[in-house]
Amino acid sequence: MTTNSHRRTGSQAGNIALWVLQALAAALFVYSSCWKLFSDPMTVAGFEAMGFGQWLRYFVGVAELAGGIGLLVPALCGLAGSGLVALMIGATVITITQAQGLIVLVAFPAVTLLVVAVIAWGRRASTARLLQRLTGRAERDHARQVALAE
Repeated sequence: MTTNSHRRTGSQAGNIALWVLQALAAALFVYSSCWKLFSDPMTVAGFEAMGFGQWLRYFVGVAELAGGIGLLVPALCGLAGSGLVALMIGATVITITQAQGLIVLVAFPAVTLLVVAVIAWGRRASTARLLQRLTGRAERDHARQVALAE
């Protein structure tokens, strides 16, 4: 009995900690997306200086906004975390290549990458359930189409 209640309490505390982390990360990504999507002059200049053009600024802004919102939706939070891991790997790599010796600039995207990786790992069961529902639905739809074709 004691072991079970400790597991439940630990599980609840971990879940609460993940939700707090997700809310903070969501706020960060939604805030960051606004600078990109509303064409802040410094953000525009930064993307131009990197040589990627403005299409990447819009892409990253939309990805950050979608990921930030997704972190707050229970069914999507794991998938959103995984998507943000990919985004932050790219941001970290680009920052490393563009830092021009200022390695301290890598700290923010690297720490953010670590945070979203913790979220993605902590919500991996949510991602598995979502993918299972989607693939199950796809299999049922395919079976229906085959049955109708016969």
